[in-house]
Amino acid sequence: MGNGQTKGEMETAIRNAIIKFEQEFMGRGPTDVRAFILRDVILVRLKGVLTQAERQLANNADGVEMVKRMRQNLIAQGRENLCGEITNITGVKVTGLFTDIDAQIGERVIVFALDRDLDVAIS
Repeated sequence: MGNGQTKGEMETAIRNAIIKFEQEFMGRGPTDVRAFILRDVILVRLKGVLTQAERQLANNADGVEMVKRMRQNLIAQGRENLCGEITNITGVKVTGLFTDIDAQIGERVIVFALDRDLDVAIS
């Protein structure tokens, strides 16, 4: 399992997959992405994810909600591809994808729930 990769190599591959997804689906990549494998969960933290237009919208409460809704819809459309990519990298099935964005600071968190403990699978 884990396709013969170390935990660090897997986290780097996940990070790169998320950057590619953001560039293709959202139109631009984040300024910083970090991925962490924590047993049967993968936590991804993205900084600098908002476009200039989204930053303008996020100046008021209605705009913040609009940005969040749009980002949620986009990730829902790309969910199957994204989960498939994580499965290809890790060798385990993704059972859930959870995400939220803080439009005021331009950060997003993505959490992937897995069907097995990766720390056990790769050690």
